[in-house]
Amino acid sequence: MANLVDGGFDHGLREMWQAQFRDEVLGNILPFWANHTLDHEHGGFYGGLTNDLTIHNEFPRSAVLCGRILWTFACAYRMLGDPRDLAVAEYAYAYLKQAFWDQTYGGLYWSIDANGQPLADHKQTYAQSFAIYGLAEYVRATGDQSALELAQTLFHLIEHHAFDSVYGGYIEGCDRVWQPLGDSRLSKLEPEARKTMNTMLHMMEAYANLLRVWDVADVRQQLASLIEACCEHIIDPVQGRFHLFFDDQWNHHEHGISYGHDIEGSWLLMEAAHVLGDEHLIAKAETLALGMADAVYRNGRHADGSIIHERAPDGSINLERHWWPQAEAVVGFYNAYQATGKPEFAQAAYDSWNFIQRYFIDHDHGDWFKILDAQNQPLGAIPKVGPWECPYHHARVCFEMIERLAEHNVSVQMRG
Repeated sequence: MANLVDGGFDHGLREMWQAQFRDEVLGNILPFWANHTLDHEHGGFYGGLTNDLTIHNEFPRSAVLCGRILWTFACAYRMLGDPRDLAVAEYAYAYLKQAFWDQTYGGLYWSIDANGQPLADHKQTYAQSFAIYGLAEYVRATGDQSALELAQTLFHLIEHHAFDSVYGGYIEGCDRVWQPLGDSRLSKLEPEARKTMNTMLHMMEAYANLLRVWDVADVRQQLASLIEACCEHIIDPVQGRFHLFFDDQWNHHEHGISYGHDIEGSWLLMEAAHVLGDEHLIAKAETLALGMADAVYRNGRHADGSIIHERAPDGSINLERHWWPQAEAVVGFYNAYQATGKPEFAQAAYDSWNFIQRYFIDHDHGDWFKILDAQNQPLGAIPKVGPWECPYHHARVCFEMIERLAEHNVSVQMRG
């Protein structure tokens, strides 16, 4: 494993590393999703696909997955200009608005079956956020005004039904007709909570992208309120971590540490503040974000460079490695390096990517394994494509690093 010194990467190493990310997204991730996940018989995307490419169309099809696929291929087309990526983005956009959109009450169903019938028709705020994220990226890539209008409609629905005008933030979800939802958990593994870090983080991410294509006062105001909520209520500045579950008044329920969300949130928070352009919030967000990156660097890594998935309140750790924290660590640590110039962050990003290349990339069937066990072996029961198993995290690390390595001119030497 290389050791990076003198503050960063020289031109040759940056070009080599950039080429690795470009090769990975162009030669593996995008072709896998374009060639293996589109259901040309029923429309849309398969509900599930195992590591050996066995199709599971009995799996529910989630709006989250469709929104993330839309974002991935729209971003690919915007950055790289391949018409094949545009074709998949157009296909995902059509499926999102035709199959998931509630034509009567508006908003996206949580899940549907292979025939396009709703399985869960409630309006989870988390799912609406990923629709906005994907739609905004599609607008960035194509200028399509119908997609912008759909994103605007979603924005107004969320603001009317899910925004807490008293304490700030967004409730977790509503039923089909936008009335309060009883059990609003994203999964049965979570405690019941009125608000969660996870939903706030991705609402902030979505509104930052929306502001890029629809710069109006309402979006600016709500993005600023999300950044403030993150800084004031969700981040623990002493421990450098996110609290996870909250009541309406932002009292949190202790539920351990999610290092993947901490390192992901560190760079998304800084990005949102910069998109908004508020200097006060930029400074505030950067201080807290870098504190989180430092805490993950010190407390959230295994010796092999991988990210610890979760730490329970009793201090015990989940020894599984999940794909998305590893991908987010590369961007999060490199973002911290760009902001501070500290070589240990550059090293951590480099080590995370090396771990990914060694264990997560499936060189036989394509894409990435989604969860590894404690011995770094793929868990066969976990699908490669599923309601949560998507291309967004690992495609995004490639897109982000291609851009960041091109922009960040620094000097480096390597040893060992």
